[in-house]
Amino acid sequence: MPNHFHILIKEVVEGGTAAFMRKLCTGYSTYFNKRHGRVGPLFQGRYRSQHVVSDTHLKYLFAYIHLNPVKLIDSTWKERGIKNIMETKKFLSTYKYSSYTSYLDTSREECALLAKDAFPAYFLEEKDFEDLHTEWLNFQTDNT
Repeated sequence: MPNHFHILIKEVVEGGTAAFMRKLCTGYSTYFNKRHGRVGPLFQGRYRSQHVVSDTHLKYLFAYIHLNPVKLIDSTWKERGIKNIMETKKFLSTYKYSSYTSYLDTSREECALLAKDAFPAYFLEEKDFEDLHTEWLNFQTDNT
């Protein structure tokens, strides 16, 4: 996304998420600003987090994060539904700033960063991942 990002992480030590996010955002902003000769914040607003306590919430967030880039090609898709699901899935599968493609193609180098085992048997096969997102895209389209 041009002005923000979503990340799903699991806290290992108390306070670890906040410390990680502070280092990530500060480090990347410093790098980007130096590289591009600029100053100031890069992202829209401050870091926010949600504590996930149920599998239903976790699955929702997982779909939300991966489908968020659809706003770049259709800003009203959540209200009006998807006009062309195949075109939307093609866009998602080529959007390089998302882990969506790494879940579909496990041979990608970025797959090493993903902790697929952290999800309670949601995606035993690559098709399970795609099915979850297709279900959400159809749900949004059917409920408009």
